[in-house]
Amino acid sequence: MTFAEIHHHFSQCLKLVAVCLMLVHIAEAQEQVQQLTAPPPPKVISKEERAQLDAAKEAKDRLKLSLTLAENHLFSAEQYTAHPNFEAASGEVGKYFALIDDALKFLATLNQEKNKTRDLYKKMELALRAHGPRLTAMRRTTPLEYAVWIKEVEEFARDGRSEALNSFYGHTVVRESSPKTNSDKILEPKRGEPNSLAPPEKKP
Repeated sequence: MTFAEIHHHFSQCLKLVAVCLMLVHIAEAQEQVQQLTAPPPPKVISKEERAQLDAAKEAKDRLKLSLTLAENHLFSAEQYTAHPNFEAASGEVGKYFALIDDALKFLATLNQEKNKTRDLYKKMELALRAHGPRLTAMRRTTPLEYAVWIKEVEEFARDGRSEALNSFYGHTVVRESSPKTNSDKILEPKRGEPNSLAPPEKKP
């Protein structure tokens, strides 16, 4: 075997060792990340709570119950965080998530053109607005391995509030479009009718 061949084989061995060391380093880094993050809390609604929701006949009653149950779990999460019992708090946050997610999906099945539906979305928005700071406060006092899941629910609640706002104001806000289509003409007042989109007249 010539010197060039020996040098080539030696170089290949060095590259193989470098690759193996890199893979070991990556595996150790992934293991450290996994150790820093607790398992995600199950986002499920209990059979008892599901039965209560299914028994609600009116949409307003169902939403009220959903928010009440979610509020109870959020309060429990706050209590567990204060003691502290972060694993139990994480579980309560997961149940809170499931109830709010279920409520938003239920509202999406209703007639979006009805004022009653808009009122329900407004109630949802007000509830989520109040829940946001409470989730943030819990996250700030929770260890990183559990805080990451509270952060996820916090962002979910923020997105849910935006969805509720869009659904509420979507019936009254006129979106500009260009070029103007025939469908836009239905937004124009008929001759002799007041223009609801025009600014109010200034009184002397």
